[in-house]
Amino acid sequence: MVQVLQTAGTSDPTMVKGVFWPKLVWFITAVLLSLLLSWFCLGLGMGGWKWPQSLDETTLDIRLPRVLVALFVGAALASAGAALQALFDNPLADPSLIGTSGGAALGVIAVLAFGWGAVTVPLAAFFGALLVCLLILTVHRLLGGGTLGLLVMGFVISAFCGALVSLILFMSDDMVLRSATNWLAGSLAEAGFVSPWYALAVMTLGLSVLVAVGRWLDILMLGEETAISMGVAVGSTRMWTVIGAALLTGAAVSLAGIIGFLGMMIPNVIARSWGGSRRRIMLLSAWLGAVFLLLVDSVARWLSYPVDLPVGIVIALLGGPFFLWLFLQPLRR
Repeated sequence: MVQVLQTAGTSDPTMVKGVFWPKLVWFITAVLLSLLLSWFCLGLGMGGWKWPQSLDETTLDIRLPRVLVALFVGAALASAGAALQALFDNPLADPSLIGTSGGAALGVIAVLAFGWGAVTVPLAAFFGALLVCLLILTVHRLLGGGTLGLLVMGFVISAFCGALVSLILFMSDDMVLRSATNWLAGSLAEAGFVSPWYALAVMTLGLSVLVAVGRWLDILMLGEETAISMGVAVGSTRMWTVIGAALLTGAAVSLAGIIGFLGMMIPNVIARSWGGSRRRIMLLSAWLGAVFLLLVDSVARWLSYPVDLPVGIVIALLGGPFFLWLFLQPLRR
Protein backbone atom coordinates (compact mmCIF):
# COMPACT_ATOMS: atom_id res chain seq x y z
CA MET A 1 0.00 0.00 0.00
CA VAL A 2 2.84 2.39 0.88
CA GLN A 3 4.52 1.61 -2.42
CA VAL A 4 1.32 2.32 -4.33
CA LEU A 5 0.85 5.64 -2.55
CA GLN A 6 4.43 6.60 -3.19
CA THR A 7 4.09 5.73 -6.86
CA ALA A 8 0.87 7.72 -7.15
CA GLY A 9 2.49 10.77 -5.60
CA THR A 10 5.82 10.62 -7.35
CA SER A 11 7.02 13.42 -9.60
CA ASP A 12 9.28 11.14 -11.62
CA PRO A 13 8.14 11.56 -15.24
CA THR A 14 9.31 8.06 -16.15
CA MET A 15 7.05 6.56 -13.49
CA VAL A 16 4.08 8.63 -14.63
CA LYS A 17 4.77 7.69 -18.23
CA GLY A 18 5.04 4.02 -17.32
CA VAL A 19 1.60 4.07 -15.68
CA PHE A 20 -0.23 6.53 -17.92
CA TRP A 21 0.73 5.68 -21.47
CA PRO A 22 -0.18 1.95 -21.48
CA LYS A 23 -3.66 2.80 -20.18
CA LEU A 24 -4.02 5.58 -22.75
CA VAL A 25 -2.99 3.25 -25.57
CA TRP A 26 -5.49 0.61 -24.40
CA PHE A 27 -8.24 3.22 -24.17
CA ILE A 28 -7.62 4.64 -27.65
CA THR A 29 -7.41 1.14 -29.13
CA ALA A 30 -10.68 0.14 -27.47
CA VAL A 31 -12.46 3.27 -28.73
CA LEU A 32 -11.22 2.76 -32.28
CA LEU A 33 -12.21 -0.90 -32.27
CA SER A 34 -15.66 -0.01 -30.91
CA LEU A 35 -16.15 2.60 -33.63
CA LEU A 36 -15.03 0.10 -36.26
CA LEU A 37 -17.35 -2.60 -34.94
CA SER A 38 -20.24 -0.14 -34.69
CA TRP A 39 -19.71 0.96 -38.28
CA PHE A 40 -19.61 -2.67 -39.39
CA CYS A 41 -22.72 -3.63 -37.42
CA LEU A 42 -24.68 -0.57 -38.49
CA GLY A 43 -23.90 -1.46 -42.07
CA LEU A 44 -25.22 -4.98 -41.54
CA GLY A 45 -28.24 -3.79 -39.61
CA MET A 46 -29.19 -1.28 -42.28
CA GLY A 47 -28.45 -3.46 -45.27
CA GLY A 48 -25.59 -1.26 -46.41
CA TRP A 49 -24.46 2.01 -44.87
CA LYS A 50 -26.04 5.20 -46.17
CA TRP A 51 -26.26 8.78 -45.04
CA PRO A 52 -29.23 9.36 -42.70
CA GLN A 53 -30.91 11.65 -45.22
CA SER A 54 -31.10 8.84 -47.81
CA LEU A 55 -32.45 6.07 -45.56
CA ASP A 56 -35.66 4.41 -46.74
CA GLU A 57 -38.73 3.62 -44.62
CA THR A 58 -37.73 -0.01 -44.05
CA THR A 59 -34.43 1.09 -42.57
CA LEU A 60 -35.99 3.76 -40.39
CA ASP A 61 -38.90 1.64 -39.16
CA ILE A 62 -37.28 -1.80 -38.81
CA ARG A 63 -33.50 -1.89 -39.06
CA LEU A 64 -32.54 1.27 -37.19
CA PRO A 65 -34.83 0.53 -34.18
CA ARG A 66 -33.28 -2.95 -33.96
CA VAL A 67 -29.78 -1.45 -33.85
CA LEU A 68 -30.84 0.97 -31.12
CA VAL A 69 -32.50 -1.82 -29.12
CA ALA A 70 -29.31 -3.88 -29.31
CA LEU A 71 -27.29 -0.95 -27.97
CA PHE A 72 -29.77 -0.16 -25.19
CA VAL A 73 -30.22 -3.77 -24.04
CA GLY A 74 -26.51 -4.59 -24.15
CA ALA A 75 -25.63 -1.55 -22.07
CA ALA A 76 -28.41 -2.20 -19.54
CA LEU A 77 -27.66 -5.88 -18.93
CA ALA A 78 -23.89 -5.41 -18.71
CA SER A 79 -24.08 -2.51 -16.24
CA ALA A 80 -26.72 -4.31 -14.16
CA GLY A 81 -24.51 -7.40 -14.05
CA ALA A 82 -21.56 -5.30 -12.84
CA ALA A 83 -23.68 -3.89 -10.02
CA LEU A 84 -25.09 -7.28 -8.99
CA GLN A 85 -21.60 -8.80 -8.90
CA ALA A 86 -20.54 -6.09 -6.46
CA LEU A 87 -23.73 -6.41 -4.42
CA PHE A 88 -23.38 -10.17 -3.96
CA ASP A 89 -19.56 -10.05 -4.08
CA ASN A 90 -19.77 -12.81 -6.66
CA PRO A 91 -18.35 -12.71 -10.22
CA LEU A 92 -21.00 -15.21 -11.38
CA ALA A 93 -23.94 -12.93 -10.59
CA ASP A 94 -25.99 -12.15 -13.68
CA PRO A 95 -29.55 -10.83 -14.17
CA SER A 96 -30.59 -14.10 -15.80
CA LEU A 97 -28.66 -16.52 -13.61
CA ILE A 98 -30.04 -15.21 -10.32
CA GLY A 99 -33.60 -14.97 -11.58
CA THR A 100 -33.94 -11.21 -12.04
CA SER A 101 -34.63 -11.49 -15.77
CA GLY A 102 -37.12 -14.29 -15.12
CA GLY A 103 -39.04 -12.10 -12.68
CA ALA A 104 -39.11 -9.26 -15.19
CA ALA A 105 -40.35 -11.59 -17.94
CA LEU A 106 -43.09 -12.87 -15.66
CA GLY A 107 -44.20 -9.31 -14.99
CA VAL A 108 -44.36 -8.53 -18.73
CA ILE A 109 -46.33 -11.68 -19.58
CA ALA A 110 -48.73 -11.08 -16.70
CA VAL A 111 -49.45 -7.53 -17.91
CA LEU A 112 -50.04 -8.72 -21.47
CA ALA A 113 -52.31 -11.52 -20.24
CA PHE A 114 -54.49 -9.12 -18.27
CA GLY A 115 -54.50 -6.58 -21.11
CA TRP A 116 -53.26 -3.65 -19.09
CA GLY A 117 -51.54 -2.01 -22.07
CA ALA A 118 -47.99 -1.48 -23.22
CA VAL A 119 -47.49 1.57 -20.99
CA THR A 120 -47.39 -0.62 -17.88
CA VAL A 121 -44.97 -3.17 -19.39
CA PRO A 122 -41.73 -1.52 -18.14
CA LEU A 123 -43.33 -0.94 -14.73
CA ALA A 124 -44.37 -4.59 -14.43
CA ALA A 125 -40.94 -5.74 -15.58
CA PHE A 126 -39.31 -3.48 -13.00
CA PHE A 127 -41.42 -4.77 -10.12
CA GLY A 128 -40.92 -8.38 -11.22
CA ALA A 129 -37.15 -7.92 -11.30
CA LEU A 130 -37.18 -5.94 -8.04
CA LEU A 131 -39.15 -8.55 -6.08
CA VAL A 132 -36.95 -11.42 -7.28
CA CYS A 133 -33.75 -9.50 -6.53
CA LEU A 134 -34.97 -8.59 -3.04
CA LEU A 135 -35.95 -12.21 -2.40
CA ILE A 136 -32.54 -13.47 -3.53
CA LEU A 137 -30.73 -10.86 -1.44
CA THR A 138 -32.76 -11.64 1.68
CA VAL A 139 -32.40 -15.42 1.42
CA HIS A 140 -28.71 -15.16 0.56
CA ARG A 141 -28.04 -12.97 3.61
CA LEU A 142 -30.04 -15.23 5.95
CA LEU A 143 -28.83 -18.61 4.73
CA GLY A 144 -25.52 -17.81 3.06
CA GLY A 145 -24.27 -20.60 0.85
CA GLY A 146 -21.58 -18.72 -1.05
CA THR A 147 -21.30 -18.94 -4.82
CA LEU A 148 -23.06 -22.28 -5.13
CA GLY A 149 -25.92 -21.22 -2.87
CA LEU A 150 -26.53 -18.07 -4.89
CA LEU A 151 -26.61 -20.02 -8.14
CA VAL A 152 -28.95 -22.67 -6.75
CA MET A 153 -31.38 -20.03 -5.49
CA GLY A 154 -31.20 -18.24 -8.80
CA PHE A 155 -31.85 -21.41 -10.79
CA VAL A 156 -34.81 -22.35 -8.59
CA ILE A 157 -36.44 -18.93 -8.85
CA SER A 158 -35.75 -18.75 -12.60
CA ALA A 159 -37.34 -22.17 -13.08
CA PHE A 160 -40.37 -21.16 -11.01
CA CYS A 161 -40.85 -17.90 -12.95
CA GLY A 162 -40.35 -19.79 -16.21
CA ALA A 163 -43.02 -22.32 -15.22
CA LEU A 164 -45.50 -19.54 -14.46
CA VAL A 165 -44.74 -17.86 -17.79
CA SER A 166 -45.22 -21.14 -19.65
CA LEU A 167 -48.52 -21.73 -17.85
CA ILE A 168 -49.83 -18.29 -18.81
CA LEU A 169 -48.78 -18.78 -22.43
CA PHE A 170 -50.32 -22.25 -22.56
CA MET A 171 -53.65 -21.11 -21.13
CA SER A 172 -53.88 -18.05 -23.36
CA ASP A 173 -55.42 -17.83 -26.82
CA ASP A 174 -54.12 -14.33 -27.40
CA MET A 175 -51.83 -14.17 -30.45
CA VAL A 176 -49.79 -11.45 -28.76
CA LEU A 177 -48.95 -13.82 -25.94
CA ARG A 178 -48.23 -16.71 -28.27
CA SER A 179 -45.85 -14.53 -30.28
CA ALA A 180 -44.00 -13.82 -27.03
CA THR A 181 -42.36 -17.26 -27.23
CA ASN A 182 -39.80 -15.96 -29.72
CA TRP A 183 -39.36 -12.81 -27.66
CA LEU A 184 -38.59 -14.83 -24.52
CA ALA A 185 -35.69 -16.50 -26.36
CA GLY A 186 -33.99 -13.12 -26.55
CA SER A 187 -35.00 -11.89 -29.99
CA LEU A 188 -34.44 -8.26 -30.87
CA ALA A 189 -36.89 -8.66 -33.75
CA GLU A 190 -39.80 -8.96 -31.30
CA ALA A 191 -39.09 -5.70 -29.48
CA GLY A 192 -42.60 -4.34 -29.93
CA PHE A 193 -44.15 -4.43 -26.46
CA VAL A 194 -42.75 -1.03 -25.47
CA SER A 195 -41.15 1.97 -27.16
CA PRO A 196 -37.31 1.87 -27.15
CA TRP A 197 -37.26 5.51 -26.07
CA TYR A 198 -39.55 4.76 -23.12
CA ALA A 199 -37.24 1.92 -22.11
CA LEU A 200 -34.19 4.16 -22.59
CA ALA A 201 -35.59 6.66 -20.09
CA VAL A 202 -36.00 3.87 -17.53
CA MET A 203 -32.48 2.55 -18.26
CA THR A 204 -30.98 6.02 -17.87
CA LEU A 205 -32.63 6.37 -14.47
CA GLY A 206 -31.38 2.94 -13.39
CA LEU A 207 -27.81 3.57 -14.52
CA SER A 208 -27.81 6.96 -12.78
CA VAL A 209 -28.82 5.27 -9.53
CA LEU A 210 -26.03 2.68 -9.85
CA VAL A 211 -23.41 5.31 -10.68
CA ALA A 212 -24.49 7.29 -7.63
CA VAL A 213 -23.90 4.33 -5.28
CA GLY A 214 -20.80 3.06 -7.08
CA ARG A 215 -18.39 4.46 -4.49
CA TRP A 216 -20.29 2.82 -1.63
CA LEU A 217 -20.28 -0.50 -3.47
CA ASP A 218 -16.49 -0.38 -3.58
CA ILE A 219 -16.39 -0.01 0.19
CA LEU A 220 -19.11 -2.63 0.71
CA MET A 221 -17.01 -5.17 -1.16
CA LEU A 222 -14.39 -4.82 1.57
CA GLY A 223 -16.86 -6.33 4.03
CA GLU A 224 -19.97 -5.19 5.85
CA GLU A 225 -18.17 -4.42 9.11
CA THR A 226 -15.55 -2.34 7.30
CA ALA A 227 -18.25 -0.47 5.40
CA ILE A 228 -20.16 0.33 8.58
CA SER A 229 -16.98 1.54 10.28
CA MET A 230 -16.38 3.89 7.34
CA GLY A 231 -19.84 5.40 7.63
CA VAL A 232 -21.55 3.59 4.74
CA ALA A 233 -25.30 3.05 5.07
CA VAL A 234 -25.19 -0.62 4.12
CA GLY A 235 -28.93 -1.22 3.99
CA SER A 236 -29.58 1.88 1.90
CA THR A 237 -26.73 1.03 -0.47
CA ARG A 238 -28.08 -2.47 -1.04
CA MET A 239 -31.61 -1.21 -1.60
CA TRP A 240 -30.61 1.43 -4.15
CA THR A 241 -28.39 -1.07 -5.95
CA VAL A 242 -31.29 -3.49 -6.21
CA ILE A 243 -33.58 -0.72 -7.49
CA GLY A 244 -31.06 0.44 -10.10
CA ALA A 245 -30.36 -3.11 -11.31
CA ALA A 246 -34.10 -3.87 -11.43
CA LEU A 247 -34.79 -0.76 -13.52
CA LEU A 248 -32.09 -1.73 -16.01
CA THR A 249 -33.06 -5.40 -16.15
CA GLY A 250 -36.79 -4.72 -16.36
CA ALA A 251 -36.39 -2.28 -19.24
CA ALA A 252 -34.02 -4.63 -21.08
CA VAL A 253 -36.35 -7.63 -20.69
CA SER A 254 -39.37 -5.62 -21.82
CA LEU A 255 -37.48 -4.85 -25.03
CA ALA A 256 -35.69 -8.09 -25.87
CA GLY A 257 -36.78 -10.87 -23.54
CA ILE A 258 -34.28 -12.93 -21.57
CA ILE A 259 -30.66 -12.69 -22.73
CA GLY A 260 -28.46 -14.64 -20.37
CA PHE A 261 -24.74 -14.52 -19.57
CA LEU A 262 -24.15 -11.07 -21.08
CA GLY A 263 -24.33 -9.41 -17.67
CA MET A 264 -21.82 -11.92 -16.35
CA MET A 265 -19.28 -11.95 -19.18
CA ILE A 266 -18.77 -8.26 -19.92
CA PRO A 267 -18.12 -6.99 -16.35
CA ASN A 268 -15.63 -9.81 -15.74
CA VAL A 269 -13.77 -8.95 -18.93
CA ILE A 270 -13.68 -5.28 -17.92
CA ALA A 271 -12.60 -6.04 -14.33
CA ARG A 272 -9.79 -8.36 -15.45
CA SER A 273 -8.60 -6.16 -18.32
CA TRP A 274 -8.93 -2.63 -16.93
CA GLY A 275 -10.01 -2.91 -13.29
CA GLY A 276 -10.69 0.26 -11.37
CA SER A 277 -13.61 1.38 -9.25
CA ARG A 278 -17.03 -0.21 -9.49
CA ARG A 279 -18.43 2.97 -11.02
CA ARG A 280 -15.84 2.78 -13.77
CA ILE A 281 -16.50 -0.92 -14.34
CA MET A 282 -20.24 -0.30 -14.64
CA LEU A 283 -19.81 2.49 -17.19
CA LEU A 284 -17.23 0.58 -19.24
CA SER A 285 -19.44 -2.51 -19.08
CA ALA A 286 -22.37 -0.51 -20.44
CA TRP A 287 -20.23 0.73 -23.32
CA LEU A 288 -18.70 -2.66 -24.19
CA GLY A 289 -21.98 -4.51 -23.63
CA ALA A 290 -23.77 -2.27 -26.12
CA VAL A 291 -21.14 -2.81 -28.82
CA PHE A 292 -20.88 -6.54 -28.10
CA LEU A 293 -24.61 -7.24 -28.36
CA LEU A 294 -24.88 -5.16 -31.52
CA LEU A 295 -22.02 -7.10 -33.08
CA VAL A 296 -23.32 -10.53 -32.10
CA ASP A 297 -26.87 -9.81 -33.28
CA SER A 298 -25.74 -8.39 -36.62
CA VAL A 299 -23.30 -11.19 -37.39
CA ALA A 300 -25.74 -13.92 -36.26
CA ARG A 301 -28.51 -12.48 -38.41
CA TRP A 302 -26.17 -12.22 -41.39
CA LEU A 303 -24.89 -15.80 -41.03
CA SER A 304 -28.33 -17.36 -40.48
CA TYR A 305 -30.16 -15.40 -43.19
CA PRO A 306 -33.05 -15.72 -44.05
CA VAL A 307 -33.77 -17.22 -40.60
CA ASP A 308 -33.82 -14.62 -37.83
CA LEU A 309 -31.83 -16.35 -35.10
CA PRO A 310 -32.61 -14.92 -31.62
CA VAL A 311 -29.50 -13.31 -30.22
CA GLY A 312 -30.22 -14.79 -26.79
CA ILE A 313 -29.42 -18.26 -28.16
CA VAL A 314 -26.09 -17.11 -29.57
CA ILE A 315 -25.11 -15.32 -26.34
CA ALA A 316 -25.97 -18.47 -24.37
CA LEU A 317 -23.70 -20.55 -26.61
CA LEU A 318 -20.88 -18.11 -25.95
CA GLY A 319 -21.65 -17.63 -22.26
CA GLY A 320 -21.86 -21.30 -21.28
CA PRO A 321 -18.13 -22.05 -21.72
CA PHE A 322 -17.24 -18.70 -20.16
CA PHE A 323 -19.38 -19.52 -17.13
CA LEU A 324 -17.71 -22.91 -16.69
CA TRP A 325 -14.25 -21.39 -16.98
CA LEU A 326 -15.08 -18.69 -14.42
CA PHE A 327 -16.73 -21.18 -12.06
CA LEU A 328 -13.70 -23.52 -12.13
CA GLN A 329 -11.12 -20.79 -11.53
CA PRO A 330 -11.26 -20.93 -7.67
CA LEU A 331 -11.02 -24.75 -7.79
CA ARG A 332 -7.72 -24.62 -9.67
CA ARG A 333 -5.99 -22.53 -7.03
